[in-house]
Amino acid sequence: MLDSLKRVTGGEFCWVHLDDPGPGDLQELAGPLGLHPLAVEDAGEAHQRPKRERYGDVLAVALKTLWYVEDGSEVETGEVMVFTGPRFALTVRHGAADPTVEAARRLHADPPLLRFGPAAVLHAVLDTVVDSYTEAAVQIRTGLAALERRVFSPEREDLTEEIYSLKREVLEFRDAVQPLVPVAQDFAGPHAEWSEEMLPYFRDVADHLHRTDTEVRSQDELLNSALDAHLARVGTWQNDDMRRISAWAAILATPTLVAGVYGMNFAQMPELRWTYGYPLAIAVMVGAAVLLHRAFRRNGWL
Repeated sequence: MLDSLKRVTGGEFCWVHLDDPGPGDLQELAGPLGLHPLAVEDAGEAHQRPKRERYGDVLAVALKTLWYVEDGSEVETGEVMVFTGPRFALTVRHGAADPTVEAARRLHADPPLLRFGPAAVLHAVLDTVVDSYTEAAVQIRTGLAALERRVFSPEREDLTEEIYSLKREVLEFRDAVQPLVPVAQDFAGPHAEWSEEMLPYFRDVADHLHRTDTEVRSQDELLNSALDAHLARVGTWQNDDMRRISAWAAILATPTLVAGVYGMNFAQMPELRWTYGYPLAIAVMVGAAVLLHRAFRRNGWL
């Protein structure tokens, strides 16, 4: 690897890629490539927010990789660090997703991009990562639409945990997208450090990232609305249950009242010696229960 770096001549550059490197691998390259110790530390830890840092001639860019696992409705994340210098590009990957494979394919399919030097590698990796964001946003939108249909379906189903779980994944998505927006805008701005010919490529990436950021914000707001709507429906279900319970309690209370009167055992109760007293008492109980039941049904309580 170091021999390849030494053979690089004017007008050429070398692209070095490391997968989950150990501390020794990065330290071995730090000297020949002129990497700052803080940059080496960031690349080794792999817990960085998306950002850009300039260390002399070396530009360090941290990117979050992510992909949506449909079976578990989860967003898995990783990280890739891109270092560019005058004659080299170094990418350091952590996690399962590897955007450098697709980036290399795109550069191979469009050789004229290589005339921009290491910046072409940075653009290819950044473009691949942003495209994966767009794909994940579409998949999350599909899952969110299915969840919304279940929220407003007539079936009673407690979706609070599922909504909260998807919201947590969307927030993780936002943590990857939002900090990268100003970085991409700087790369596409008038004060960028590469040629004017390279700016349209970075502007295209910044535009795609902006649309994805807007989509993720919209999904977060929709999940808040879905959670509020679901909690409101749960409250409605509880009110319906309480009305049914209250209605049945009122229906049962009427016969209980009549039976309680007859059960007081007073000595002077003419109805006790009347031939039709018992049937009349039963008829009053049944009639009152039927009338209450019809009234509650008419008012939607049953």
